[in-house]
Amino acid sequence: MDKIAIISDIHGNLEALNSVFKDIKERHIDKIFCLGDIVAKGTHQEECVKLIKDNCEVVLKGNCDVYFASKIDRKTKTEIELKRIDWIDSKLSNESKAFLKSLPYSFEFFLSGRLVRLFHATPEKINGFIGNIDTLERLYSLFLPSENTVSNEKADIVVYGHIHTPFMQKIYNRTIINAGSVGNAIDVFRNIDKDANVKNTTIANYVILSGKYDSKDINEKISFEMVNVPYDIEKELSKNTDNIEKDLYEEELRSGKYRNMEKIYKSFELRGIDINKI
Repeated sequence: MDKIAIISDIHGNLEALNSVFKDIKERHIDKIFCLGDIVAKGTHQEECVKLIKDNCEVVLKGNCDVYFASKIDRKTKTEIELKRIDWIDSKLSNESKAFLKSLPYSFEFFLSGRLVRLFHATPEKINGFIGNIDTLERLYSLFLPSENTVSNEKADIVVYGHIHTPFMQKIYNRTIINAGSVGNAIDVFRNIDKDANVKNTTIANYVILSGKYDSKDINEKISFEMVNVPYDIEKELSKNTDNIEKDLYEEELRSGKYRNMEKIYKSFELRGIDINKI
């Protein structure tokens, strides 16, 4: 069987990325596909871009890659936003910015007779949000083609990133997989009475797809594996001294909690989900 490692949301975390690449090498996986968001948040923007460029057969663009590699209208930004923009800009070479701007939106291939479609967030929007708990209608929309996808076919399997929480869901004889995050893993569903050890979350995540690559024979074997790789968070943070978002970033890596939970709450509320009752 052919094996494909799918990684996403590195966010400048070099220690996590190196740990994941080491694990992939130990498993003798030749194909590595990246779903974007290589930059932002962490300190090692340039180093992570270079590693992804050198090691990944397919690299897609994420919302952070597009945003920070493009010319930004500074007149519309607050002072703290401008400081963040300038700090991340100082961490990226012109060559890396050009690489990020050149990345495709989506990629497709057949694996054991299934059409697999990859993208960063949703087929329609590079910063769209569809969580691991959502309406069936919105989850189904992940399989639909758009002007951003390679083909106009409905996908059998979709793999995406963006939400930083790995999960797998089966609906309508189709499979949704979120690859989680290599460098900024989170779990938005938290409850002090129900939570397990936070180290179940504060690790690097990626996904392995196994099957017959480029085969349209649906009778071939196929499997999906979600991988968790521990890495040295404190070693990564020891080099985080000049980070404009130092405290926020360190809290996210150590706690696995997103910095702007109100934004997440609002997104779920619009779809009738009360996250406070979960």
